[in-house]
Amino acid sequence: MASLRALRPFAHREFRVLISALSISIFGSGMWAVAMVYEVIHLGGGPLELSLVATAASIGLVGFVLAGGIAADRFPQRLLIIAVEGANLAVIATITALAMFNVIELWHLAVGAFVIGVGQAFFFPAYSAMLPRILPADDLLAANGLEGTVRPVLQQAAGPAIAGILVAVLSPAHAVAGVAVCHLLAFGIVNLLSRQTPGSGGAVPDAAAPGTTAGDTAVGATGRSSLIKDLREGFSYTIRTPWLLWTLIWACLSVLFLIGPIEVLLPFVVRDQLGGDSRTFGFLLAVMGVGSAAAALATATVRLPRRYLTVMVVTWGLGSLPVAAIGFMDNFWVLGAAMLIFGATEGVGMVIWGTLLQRRVPRHLLGRISSLDFFVSLALMPVSMALAGPVAEVVPIWLIFFIAGLVCPIMAFVALFAARMMTDEIENPLASSAADPEGADTQPDSV
Repeated sequence: MASLRALRPFAHREFRVLISALSISIFGSGMWAVAMVYEVIHLGGGPLELSLVATAASIGLVGFVLAGGIAADRFPQRLLIIAVEGANLAVIATITALAMFNVIELWHLAVGAFVIGVGQAFFFPAYSAMLPRILPADDLLAANGLEGTVRPVLQQAAGPAIAGILVAVLSPAHAVAGVAVCHLLAFGIVNLLSRQTPGSGGAVPDAAAPGTTAGDTAVGATGRSSLIKDLREGFSYTIRTPWLLWTLIWACLSVLFLIGPIEVLLPFVVRDQLGGDSRTFGFLLAVMGVGSAAAALATATVRLPRRYLTVMVVTWGLGSLPVAAIGFMDNFWVLGAAMLIFGATEGVGMVIWGTLLQRRVPRHLLGRISSLDFFVSLALMPVSMALAGPVAEVVPIWLIFFIAGLVCPIMAFVALFAARMMTDEIENPLASSAADPEGADTQPDSV
């Protein structure tokens, strides 16, 4: 039954262990986002000090995410995930002790945020590369849908809400302690991953995935290649794979045009056009998160579309259109509907995208390609947020949203035709019967 399709990954023990640890860890990340803010405020800090701590986390993440992808392809993914959770536990437990004894300083929080950012840079490429090793290809869409559901619910809603209650009722230090408990539980759970899991070993030769030649697999099989060579191999594969390259180009431009307006300028739209406050802004972000989670779960219950590239790109592109009208909206429910549509289409596209990476990218490159995707998505995020404010000083906010909402759909259709995606997806079907027993698809690919 389609309604049970989303639950099929739970039939596999390793996935149950992995998703349990991930869920608890991202719940802790959601708590940390709030606990860290109020710990900075508790120390007498303001926007500048908060920006310092947040920037430390961004530097750790962006600075090490490509290295994380290389590590995921060269070293046991199981051990990488265990090491990350162990490091998270150590740093958050230390910050908890310092906060409880009231001897914590701002630099402690900055160092802790940096370590957590580095951990994320290594965790998610390893997680993404491990999934196709522990699940059949048919279950990857459902697995990505489940992740796309629990992430916004736990990281954007439940985690911050619980941390906010702890801060209000007890203290920021107690909220940080809650984060430490989360990482303690996650660390204990990831140690239950089987040592015999295929993903628990280093890079090994795999059956060729779509988009791979025999030479690709042979080149990636060696663990003695230099870091530069590993990076070059990942970039080379991306450049010569049109559907991957053009999707990343589209994603890069979308981050540049959309993130800044939504994160920086939307609060002013709420204030000036709706007469709302921070609660209204928070509710709109929650609506977007709920839309993303619901759409991700719905996508997990169905089969991967035959026109998977077209569905992904067109859904993403058309989903950005409501953003073009945000600058003209003066009704809360209309703006809420726009955010719901934007979140839902993002959720659908992200589930399909994660599944395509795991089914069409060669296994020995998956960690690097996943980290490159992560890097592209993150690299221009601070640039977008830094530009949004100054641009709004000289350009009307409605025009910024209008341009952002139109550029992304246009670029989506440019990517669709430039990469010949409609032809590519027919030449490289991802039907259920195409999966080999190891979870790697084996059809030829035209790139």
